[in-house]
Amino acid sequence: MKKSIILILTLITAITTGKTQKDTLPSAEQAAITVVKTLFDGMRAGDSTILRAVLHPEAHLQSSFTNKEGIPVLRGGSIDAWVKSVGTPHEQVYDEKIWSYKVRVDGNMASVWTDYTFYLGEKLSHCGVNAFHIVNTADGWKVAHITDTRRKKDCITAVPNLQESLNDFMNAWHKAAATADENIFFGSMAADGIYIGTDATEKWKRDEMKEWSKKYFDKDSAWDFTTIDRAFYLSDDEETAWFEESLDTWMGVCRGSGVLELTKEGWKIKHYHLAVAVPNDNVDAYLKIAAPSSKIKKH
Repeated sequence: MKKSIILILTLITAITTGKTQKDTLPSAEQAAITVVKTLFDGMRAGDSTILRAVLHPEAHLQSSFTNKEGIPVLRGGSIDAWVKSVGTPHEQVYDEKIWSYKVRVDGNMASVWTDYTFYLGEKLSHCGVNAFHIVNTADGWKVAHITDTRRKKDCITAVPNLQESLNDFMNAWHKAAATADENIFFGSMAADGIYIGTDATEKWKRDEMKEWSKKYFDKDSAWDFTTIDRAFYLSDDEETAWFEESLDTWMGVCRGSGVLELTKEGWKIKHYHLAVAVPNDNVDAYLKIAAPSSKIKKH
């Protein structure tokens, strides 16, 4: 009877808290990130024991860089030599600052892509990207392979404010229309980007819109929309963003929404949809004056 009561109490506790032991375990993504953080904590502390705890016994190390002659080089290195170099006390802190984590997981394997900047004490040494292969073992997740890139230019020195950068990007896009700067306006759109306007016939791919709007961009200003408010939403890997915005336009308040994609050339607009915001109280009046539906242009 006593054991039954204990079992019932345990079940009640699990139900009321809504959590089981499984719920409290970290996800594979979290575990992989923790392994990477622990590795660099060990490097900063100059502690080889911490490093060895997260390295697989058969781990490999490589670096990809361009030499002084401009030739791409892939160079392998000894994990043991690296651990000895960074895992012993040193006068200057080996501080590898990690700015972002992009994680992919399949079963017992994870890949982690990180932007980094390496400092010797307070002095910036170099920067690049780390690509980790991390595997799940009987002893937990371990680093099986590290490949990094190295450069001394265009290094990140502060945590990027992605929301602020995206906001600046969209503001610059609208300003380009206001100042008739077609290079910035259309250069901000992906080649297969789509723009949907307020008219039922207005659905273009980027170059089609460029051709249609040439008469507007030949003026001092194509159109001038002022942002009232805007909100962004990001995918987990921070390579796709979608947004909604309110705009003050010559048509009154309009609503815009769209999708942005991070490419090798930076952020690009993949889709934009502009709509006139008609207050519900005015819909009946709007329907009376709205032109009959026209046949939608097909592409």
